[in-house]
This record gives sequence, C-alpha cells and structure tokens, in this order.
Amino acid sequence: MSEIKKIGVLGAGMMGADIALSCALAGHEVLIKEINMDLAEAGHKRIVSSLEKWVSKGRLTVDEQGIKKVGEAITPTDSFDGFEDVDLVIEAVFESIEVKAENFSALEKICKPSCIIASNTSSISITKLGACFSDASRKAQFIGMHFFSPAVIMKLVEVISGEETSPETADAVCNFCESIGKEPVRVVDCCGFVVNRILCAIDNEAIRLYEEGIASPEDIDKACMLGLGHPIGPFALMDQTANDLNIKIGKILQEAYGDRFRPRPAMVKKVDAGHLGRKTGKGWLDYGKK
Repeated sequence: MSEIKKIGVLGAGMMGADIALSCALAGHEVLIKEINMDLAEAGHKRIVSSLEKWVSKGRLTVDEQGIKKVGEAITPTDSFDGFEDVDLVIEAVFESIEVKAENFSALEKICKPSCIIASNTSSISITKLGACFSDASRKAQFIGMHFFSPAVIMKLVEVISGEETSPETADAVCNFCESIGKEPVRVVDCCGFVVNRILCAIDNEAIRLYEEGIASPEDIDKACMLGLGHPIGPFALMDQTANDLNIKIGKILQEAYGDRFRPRPAMVKKVDAGHLGRKTGKGWLDYGKK
C-alpha cells in the first residue's frame, strides 16, 4: 500500500476543519471540500482561526510563518477536482447514510485504486457504510476513522474495521494516525463503537439526575470532573458536540441496542427549544450569546 501523503477531507464544519488542520500540521497537503465555495472558504478561515486560538492558549506551538504555511497547505474546494490524486479521503459530512452514500459514490469513480476512503462517522456501522461501494477492492480499503472534538487537540482516533476492511488498510491507517500525533485504538465494527456507547450511557444518566432534581447541570459537571477525573463534564461536552447531533446518535444507538439509549425527554425539550449548545449560545449551560 502506497505512502499516505495527500489528504482529502469531505466537510468543512467543526470536525472536518479540525481533521484538515491535524493533517496539515503534520506536513500534509490537504483538500477540504464543501457543497459550495462560501462554506469551503468559511471552513478554511475556521481552520486558521482555530490554529491561532490554540497557539494563543499554549496548546500548540506554531510561529507566524508556521501558521501561514499551514493555511497555504489546505485548499478549500466545492468540487472533487484534485481528489484523483489523494492517498486518503476522510469523510466528515452530515451523519446520514444517504448523504454519505452520495459522496462515496462520487469518490469510487474519481479516486485512484490505491486510495483509502475513511468515514469519521460517530455511530453508523462501517460495514453498513462499506456496502455503499460496488467494487470489492473499495470495500477492502474503506475504514472508520473516528476523531474526537477538538480533533486537533484530542489524541484518540477509533480505527474501525468493517466486515470487508483488509488488515493492510487497518495497519496503514493506524500508522498514519501515529504519524500525525494521534493514538489509534483498533475497534471491531459495531454501532457506536467504544466511546460513544460509554458516553451516551453517561450522558443519559447525567440527564436523568437533572430530571429528578438531584443536582444542576453545573454541579453534575463539577462532580464528574472532580470526582471522576473527567477533563470536562457531561453537560458541557454535550453542548460542545451539539444537542441535535447527540439526539441523532442516541436514536441510532436506541435502534441498535434498545431503550437504554433512548434520548431523555429533557434533551428532546432542549432541541425543540433550539438550545443546541455552544453553536447557538445556549444549551444545558448559557454561553451569553445568540
């Protein structure tokens, strides 16, 4: 399997932008695609802004020239032009099988035979997504790469092999993760993988405590941070990942494993009220902005 040098990222939202940044910081040339140039260029600006933020906080060490170099290494686009040359594509689009399948269909026609195609899905079975490809060799080179937010800082990547994924593909992706400073964990395909199955159970119990009036979201977060050593509490994390996405993931897990993952009524109310988290300025916590 050829060396991974040039990267394509589908989706310039929060996760796609951070994945592109992680790759560019490691010296890779990156294409980042959105459905139109306005979104693609907005994603590119978000990447540079994110890098500057982490540098200012001391979480990353990059000088002004380095920031400029990283920005120049990432090319925003609204087409698949150039994807014929990439060695790895990481899909980070909307959490919908239909949307992902549409993109995979285009990639199957465009990408070179040696290209690995990966999905950053947080909950959908890799085997199920792999069935979107018609060619057996594409299925063998399709894999899950589940990054965690903020992807440029968080070290973990769940590397999920589907039923058709080859061992060579899994090895190549784990090696790539290590080369960009990440820690891969190999996971056998299942709905929700490892972290989200544990996390959704924690989130549901935290919300249940809130619904029962046992403690406030702020105090539950504090208890988890000081008592369990979590770097961030469940409510702050739900707000960071966005409550509408959390509900979508919960419903996918509920369908796979039953009612223990059913989204809690208080979560449904939050989403119905438009309190989605940091992106709207209010979720379980109030961020003081609209």
